[in-house]
Amino acid sequence: MAGTPEQYTVGVDFGTLSGRAVVVRVRDGREMGSAVHEYRHGVIDERLPGGGSPLPPDWALQHPRDWCDVLAAAVPEALAAAGVSPAEVVGIGTDFTACTVLPTHADGTPLALTPEFAGRPHAWPKLWKHHAAQDQADRINALAHARGETWIHRYGGKISAEWQFAKALQVLEEDPEVYHACVRWIEAADWIVWQLTGEESRNTCTAGYKGIHQDGGYPSEEYLGALHPDFAGFARTRLEHPLAPLGSRAGSLTAEAAALTGLPEGIAVAAGNIDAHVAAPAARAVDNGRLLAIMGTSTCHILNSDRLADVPGICGVVHGGVVDGAFGYEAGQSAVGDIFAWWLRQGVPADYLAEAERSGEDLHALLTRKCAAQPVGAHGLVALDWMNGNRSVLVDHNLSGVIIGLTLDTRPEDVYRALLEATAFGTRVIVEAFENGGVPVTEFVVAGGLKKNALLMQIYADVLRRPVSLAASEQGPALGSAIHAAVAAGSHPDVRTAAAAMGRAHRHAYLPDPGRADAYDRLFAVYRDLHDHFGTRGDLLHRLRRQRNEARTSEFEGAGMAAKFVR
Repeated sequence: MAGTPEQYTVGVDFGTLSGRAVVVRVRDGREMGSAVHEYRHGVIDERLPGGGSPLPPDWALQHPRDWCDVLAAAVPEALAAAGVSPAEVVGIGTDFTACTVLPTHADGTPLALTPEFAGRPHAWPKLWKHHAAQDQADRINALAHARGETWIHRYGGKISAEWQFAKALQVLEEDPEVYHACVRWIEAADWIVWQLTGEESRNTCTAGYKGIHQDGGYPSEEYLGALHPDFAGFARTRLEHPLAPLGSRAGSLTAEAAALTGLPEGIAVAAGNIDAHVAAPAARAVDNGRLLAIMGTSTCHILNSDRLADVPGICGVVHGGVVDGAFGYEAGQSAVGDIFAWWLRQGVPADYLAEAERSGEDLHALLTRKCAAQPVGAHGLVALDWMNGNRSVLVDHNLSGVIIGLTLDTRPEDVYRALLEATAFGTRVIVEAFENGGVPVTEFVVAGGLKKNALLMQIYADVLRRPVSLAASEQGPALGSAIHAAVAAGSHPDVRTAAAAMGRAHRHAYLPDPGRADAYDRLFAVYRDLHDHFGTRGDLLHRLRRQRNEARTSEFEGAGMAAKFVR
């Protein structure tokens, strides 16, 4: 209607290394302005802040104050960049990496921020990439199958070491004092909403995918008590809370949060969400069969369907977990962009660095240019993309990376391309698992920072033998959070309608080449043999991991590390 004032929402995406805010016009999803704030502490994986205790292998923590700093810095900066008056903002939505989870007191105060527990590693938020709870995950899975727990099949037959229950059981077994001081065990996605509204809330997405909440409840106290007697009441005492549907209003912005962010007091605060899942409406990927891959440091695969099926190795399936009325499936790869970055740190010699400086290219661009024209298979390499373990479909974070075919003639760009291809092969395993499980994939849509790499996207199209579409926004999760905020504020009736108005995608931006696809089929056959050999037929990689951890554990104990923090 002419003369109707414009409305805007703010979406805030809390990632692994930084948080970003975007101001979005509710009418059409136009992104008016954005800002990024880098976490001061980043990923805490060596020792606690302030020169505290060293951390054992496979640990990854974060600092809660870094998240609050994003609200204080990025939101006002995004508003200024947008040229939008705060009075025109009707809602704010947030999303988080998951499972990033923390223990708190009853009022939401993180134990990590209290003098009593600041020096205790288990008091700190465990980032999604904290993989030190694999032993606990293995026991959770074995007991679930032994008891015939029906919920285990909603998670592809295996709960991940990344999820809530494995991490909580690790705390109980390695630092029971922290566990018993924990009154609320809460996803960061819900904790940040608590900071905005002043009231605890829990959302259906994180509870379903990361908290084993299925068919109206958590695992039984009898089952949990069989894992550990003191674990029996875990869900009832530390998790239980009414669940807020996605797109619902979790509460209103408090005066304190308004002062922190520069937004008006009382505006709508949307229920929390997971970064990957919230990006689906931003990419218009809420329709059944459209598989959305959010590709960054890792990749999360989101797929809606009208059918419930047992798909081995997926991360989970939750009714209404992505959009109301559909079964939302999740799968993922624990490292993608992190693998490429690792190779740039380790495998690029001085003359390549000098060439990049002369040409004004970053190392990604340099290696991409050097390998882009290679015929498929010319490097003679195949790699397994398990440098951070395998999330799907093996669900084993004690696995590690493998590169075969190396010769004295192998060049840095050869390995780089093989690693690009390895992530595409890993995605193909996931796509085939969905389709073999009876859940069709009709389109492959990519969001996240890696969609800017044209070679990588073409490799995915060729390996998958299907078109690759691209989310139009560079801030997919943040835009998705803004879309959910528009629904929470009542500006759109539901997430599907809001996605149609505010989401954008470039359909079939990359098309498969039949000749390259044929060549990749042959390479994929080698990848699949390696995948099955190292992932299911033997324990070679597990033996290496055990020896590494034993050696590093001795090192930590020699440095005075308390034994109860080492497993």
